[in-house]
Amino acid sequence: MRLVDIVKPENRAEWEAKGYVLPQYDREAMIARTRENPTWIHFGAGNIFRAFPAAVLEGMLNRGEADTGVIVAEGFDYDIIDMAYRPYDDLSLLVVLKADGSIEKRVVGSVAESLKADTASEDFDRLCEIFRNPSLQMVTFTITEKGYSLWQADGSYNRAAAEDFNGRGLKPQTAMGKVTALLWERFKAGAYPITMSSMDNCSHNGDKLSKAVFTYAREWCRQGLVSGEFVAWLERSGKVAFPWSMIDKITPRPDAKVQEMLAADGFEDNNIIITGFKTYTAPFVNAEETEYLVVEDTFPNGRPALEKGGVLYTDRETVDKVEKMKVCTCLNPLHTALAIYGCMLGYTLISEEMKDPELSKLVTRMGYEEAMPVVVNPGILKPEDFIGAVLTKRLPNPFMPDAPQRIATDTSQKLPIRFGETLKAYVANGLDLSKLSLIPLVLAGYARYLRGLDDNGNAFEQSPDPLLAELSEIVSGLSLGGDNDFTCLRKLYSRSDVFGVDLYEIGIGERVEELAKELYAGVGAIRSTLRKYVA
Repeated sequence: MRLVDIVKPENRAEWEAKGYVLPQYDREAMIARTRENPTWIHFGAGNIFRAFPAAVLEGMLNRGEADTGVIVAEGFDYDIIDMAYRPYDDLSLLVVLKADGSIEKRVVGSVAESLKADTASEDFDRLCEIFRNPSLQMVTFTITEKGYSLWQADGSYNRAAAEDFNGRGLKPQTAMGKVTALLWERFKAGAYPITMSSMDNCSHNGDKLSKAVFTYAREWCRQGLVSGEFVAWLERSGKVAFPWSMIDKITPRPDAKVQEMLAADGFEDNNIIITGFKTYTAPFVNAEETEYLVVEDTFPNGRPALEKGGVLYTDRETVDKVEKMKVCTCLNPLHTALAIYGCMLGYTLISEEMKDPELSKLVTRMGYEEAMPVVVNPGILKPEDFIGAVLTKRLPNPFMPDAPQRIATDTSQKLPIRFGETLKAYVANGLDLSKLSLIPLVLAGYARYLRGLDDNGNAFEQSPDPLLAELSEIVSGLSLGGDNDFTCLRKLYSRSDVFGVDLYEIGIGERVEELAKELYAGVGAIRSTLRKYVA
């Protein structure tokens, strides 16, 4: 049966008997209220949005704790709207894969409207209308860290931003340009207060968002396209907030095993969708049970009461502590370590990697022994409890089809935060960097990963990364077991844009080089080096 039919009154009993949780509210009335007086719009129509923020709101709607839904806009891959939302009346199925082996299936109907943030479409007119409405309280984002960047490594504008500032007027192509144009509409309509809240998994995400928005506003003001009062409203009025947040929930690509399970239930909308931009999505989302969202409580026009759905609201300092705890210590570095070595050792599942004695020891010891000494307890979440759940429940969860190849995407953009911040903290706290062995081993592994040769000496396809070609060229002359000139590694490990610090300046560059040399010793060198250092 189709998803849109499952929620019909005559079919509800059948699907509830199969264990499906269906919307418990009048969805048509919710949609009407939301369209008339929207309170929340979200940019980024990917899997994390449907599995987490939209699902939180769904639970509140079911419990009578909310009466309006969320509007979603997609500013990059418009196929997601055409292929994964509108054919299903904006409904989706959340499949929660729990560590104990149980499975929960929930229809999420909280999305009241789906729009393409395309300045050339009628949908953009609707977005302008939404932003002009005084009822709008917050705009949230899950567009990945790349979505906020307007700059290249040398500090110049990237191609899209440069084109936006060169004759396109207020018809930008970047997500940040579109959002700034929409804020201009809100300003002209009455300069109503609003919160712009990034929920992306990157450090100080609110600052990345505000920097991009301010850049567009200032440049457009310089060109005479917007007023100086608009810039002042964004930057200094106190009416536009850009809070920090920390989000944590694993939502991998739709899995074939989940697809088969749904088909066995008679759930017909189990197709996996691949868009023109190679986004993998589906009418369903499979995700882990564990989730955290910690948000700085700065909302000048109010906000939905998402704390009733488990969202934690606090001050900026606490968000920063939680974010650093997760991103720099308790999850993200472990993920990246497993991604780098998992790709080179032929693994396709993180859960299988956690059965590998060397890899399990690598991330456990790295987390507890090398990263934990610089963690500050945020108070609302204990680091020991967080990392314990990661290592014993989340990463080993056999029902979570997460792959090292997915996590290895954009590794060069992740290393500065996931490892660079820890190294900076060691320096700032006067701790002995020479005692580190496993963090350097991961960084050394990156030099072998960039070569694209697995432990058997066979080529493997590295994951997409904006610096992949540039960084791979540095190690392109290295061979396994050959008479190598490793001086090329200095060019890699002095890159503070990649590692957050110049590894030589803090005194560990040579150590990382030596470890990299061991990884290039020949076939089987990756496994033997791991055994040597994690024992």
